[in-house]
Amino acid sequence: MIKICKFGGSSVATADQFRKVKSIVEADPDRRFVVVSAVGKRFSGDNKITDLLLLVNAHIEYHVDCTSLLADIEQRFVDIADELGVKWPVAEKFETFAANIKKHSPEYVVSRGEWFTANIMAEYLGLPFVDAADVIVFHHDGNVDMERTAVRLKDFAHRNGAFVLPGFYGATVDGAIKLFQRGGGDITGAIAARCLDADVYENWTDVSGFLSADPRIVENPRSIRRITFDEMRELSYMGASVLQEEAIFPVREVNIPIKIMNTNRPQDAGTTIRETAEAGADEHLITGIAGRKDFMAVHVKKAHMSNEVGVISRALSIFERYGVSIEHIPTGVDSFGVVVAAADVKDKIYSIVNDIRREIKPDDIVMVDKLALISVVGRNMSRRSGTSGKIFGALGDAGINIRMITQSSEEISIIVGVDNTDFERAIKVIYERFVRNEMVTAEKA
Repeated sequence: MIKICKFGGSSVATADQFRKVKSIVEADPDRRFVVVSAVGKRFSGDNKITDLLLLVNAHIEYHVDCTSLLADIEQRFVDIADELGVKWPVAEKFETFAANIKKHSPEYVVSRGEWFTANIMAEYLGLPFVDAADVIVFHHDGNVDMERTAVRLKDFAHRNGAFVLPGFYGATVDGAIKLFQRGGGDITGAIAARCLDADVYENWTDVSGFLSADPRIVENPRSIRRITFDEMRELSYMGASVLQEEAIFPVREVNIPIKIMNTNRPQDAGTTIRETAEAGADEHLITGIAGRKDFMAVHVKKAHMSNEVGVISRALSIFERYGVSIEHIPTGVDSFGVVVAAADVKDKIYSIVNDIRREIKPDDIVMVDKLALISVVGRNMSRRSGTSGKIFGALGDAGINIRMITQSSEEISIIVGVDNTDFERAIKVIYERFVRNEMVTAEKA
């Protein structure tokens, strides 16, 4: 079996964290391919190495001396290596990098966080180091050349049998360093899993997988043992994210499961994400609840609208003209609504409304702001009748006014809009009514 193990910044923040990584890797002989992020925060208020390197770039751009900043970054790496007894010449390598820093591109500078971390980790684990610039191949348009990347990764893996690979970056065919978006270490791990035909992609972080609700709102929410890619996308989009979303696609296309695990609690079951979730004893009606505040709805009313072709499309083209992404479009016979993030239309909403009045000539336009959206997600909801009615009933019993209702075409999520002021209470009501009660019933059984 092949397991790709990706360790995030919190998992490599200190020498103690490195020791935990080694214990995890050595506990399973299938964990031969390791991907690491740059050294992360050691404590609240600390800085990630990546952020410090971005600051170095800013210093260089504005001709500000960055000598002391580079010295602080070097010391972070040196301290870890010294405490672990790593002999790789960290100080010497870093001093060479720092002395030539103005000759390097900004992307090269930022990528060194992962490069130094992976080199230290490789010696500490006793595994070969492979530079991401040598195996992760980018087209010049910023997309990964998956075919060339697969050939290079498989060749290195075949010759060495194992490796430590820095995440977050690769290179074009002419050697120019290219970065993924932030959180790109997750994407690197997913690409490695796909290219090496892995059986599972383990993503090690500082949480034990997905929770069924935000622990800042719901006390001690249930852990999610199994979740589908579609469910995870729904929850992640609404803010319940422990994984970079772009990391899903490379493995989903070839049906490789992702397992979210906790470096600090490797004994926890974690969350397994796959295309379909096999039924088990812990199947639940609702998989998770997530939401976000501060949306705005623009409600447009026009008599006999249903007899007029293209009204909604013309309205949407107005939002597109202003570069505004649409969240939801609830519709009626003679009305429709356009729900957007309030921040996206902060300086544009009156121009948009004026264009709608001029081009569509509606009978009325009503704007509703300070709207929160809550997504109730569950692959089993479509199989059980009356779920949506019970959700609405629970909110109604709690005196919470529902401002909007919509359901995904796959019937795995029901989205309700409530006032911002009712956001936390609505999530608690739904959780207590459907998740907590289900857990209590299961315990009694």
